[in-house]
Amino acid sequence: MRSFPLIALTALAPMLALTGCGQQASRDQIKVVGSSTVYPFTTAVAEAFVNKSTQAKAPVIEQGGTGPGMKLFCGGIGVAHPDIVNASRRMKKSEFELCQKNGVTEIIEVQIGSDGIALAESVNGPKLALTRKDIYLALAANPGGKPNTAKTWADVNPSLPAIPIKVLGPPSTSGTRDAFAELILEKGCEAVSPDAKALKDSDKTKFENLCLLIRSDAAYIDSGENDNLIVQKLSTDPNSIGIFGYSYLEENAQRLKGIPVEGVTPTYETIAGSTYPGARALYIYVKKQHLKAVPGLKEFLAQYAQMWAPDGPLVKRGLIAGPQAARDASAKAIEMETLLDPASLK
Repeated sequence: MRSFPLIALTALAPMLALTGCGQQASRDQIKVVGSSTVYPFTTAVAEAFVNKSTQAKAPVIEQGGTGPGMKLFCGGIGVAHPDIVNASRRMKKSEFELCQKNGVTEIIEVQIGSDGIALAESVNGPKLALTRKDIYLALAANPGGKPNTAKTWADVNPSLPAIPIKVLGPPSTSGTRDAFAELILEKGCEAVSPDAKALKDSDKTKFENLCLLIRSDAAYIDSGENDNLIVQKLSTDPNSIGIFGYSYLEENAQRLKGIPVEGVTPTYETIAGSTYPGARALYIYVKKQHLKAVPGLKEFLAQYAQMWAPDGPLVKRGLIAGPQAARDASAKAIEMETLLDPASLK
């Protein structure tokens, strides 16, 4: 199981008032919430940040999923609210609007690197190879507009083994699940229902029910935000499939193997080159309004930028380094405190 040094969860000391944030309380620790996928990378940065300065307090880092993390992040400005949210997908337009409503009016978007939504099985598994159409027909609640009745993989594709469909994956609040639906299920839906693309613009609710909604029976098991738990279950149930970030697959290479999707196996190279269908970007979002108020926050971000290179410490933890242009843009956003342009959000 993946393990990390404990990040302090001590009481917040009254050291520095968050002036201009509408609150009189204060704290001297950076507070981060959000994605379990990004959590190990932010934790690694926190370790380096604390080791670099004897004055720095260990950041408070909590993992609970991208969706819940965004709600906390967008809850307001001040000591009671996080400074950073880890995100395994881009911020949604609705989340940005919630932030604006609650006074979080200045947000910095930083792409920290890339990751792949890996489908994996035990090394003793049936050696599946799937297409996005197979996955959609197996996991969508209403494939082709009809309730899903498939019980085995052979039911969705006769060339696949007649073993029960049993997929362990993230909950509906997870950014990994959002990305899985967008990158895998949506493309599979388009292969089955040619009118899906048009439906996306004309009737969003119908589109989501047709393409993105995942079945709620035993074929898909919501396994919470603990990806290590999925890894453990796959080791004891060879016919199950797991869905999680690539770093967890890499960390457990002796026990698990990646399942090829459209003939492409999830590896560092296929994700970095975006040939693997489940490749995605990872982000952190930062409140500019907290940069001067919270001690070390700007330095913490600079530490992140020092660690995400292809030969850097975060890649050794399982991060896929982003393209040079993306890394340069993120480093510049940190240095110049560039605000997120909401026009590009969906």
